[in-house]
Amino acid sequence: MKLTKNTFLTLLFASTLMTACKKDEPVPQEDNENLTTVKLKFTENGVTKTFSFKDLDGDGGNAPTIEKVSLEANKTYAFSVELLDETKSPVVDVTEEIKEQKDEHLFEYVPTPSSVLVFSNKDKDSRGYDVGLTATVKTSGASTGKLQVVLHHQPPVNGTPIKNGSFSVGSIDFDGTFEVEVK
Repeated sequence: MKLTKNTFLTLLFASTLMTACKKDEPVPQEDNENLTTVKLKFTENGVTKTFSFKDLDGDGGNAPTIEKVSLEANKTYAFSVELLDETKSPVVDVTEEIKEQKDEHLFEYVPTPSSVLVFSNKDKDSRGYDVGLTATVKTSGASTGKLQVVLHHQPPVNGTPIKNGSFSVGSIDFDGTFEVEVK
């Protein structure tokens, strides 16, 4: 009986030690942002024009509502983007979170044709890489096209930053395309 009791206590002690000495769990990567609304704001001479992409039910379900970007030809606009999560009450302004985590986010603006809108002077993160929450945008002469807006999420991996100015690393928080008319 003593042998069984000692064996049981030894096994119990050994299993406690094994679970206590478990390897550190990897740090989970941050989830992507939940974005239901993206607003593009173009300001020229104190007048702001705002164009929205809304997809309140997310991927699948109903198609998003996308306003056509309509700007004047041969103008220079101050540009900013606003991001909202309207699934929460009250609505969450994700723009502030992106500003706070600018070292982990990168906007990609892809106009087609490339001359319809030209983005420059984008805001930077702490390491000098583009963020793209703000920029300067120049319009071409009268034309039409598209503007693809992609928000890349590039959080550190195992504590090491991966954001390097490239669009090929990380995951995607948002990818939407606006029709563009310059007149």
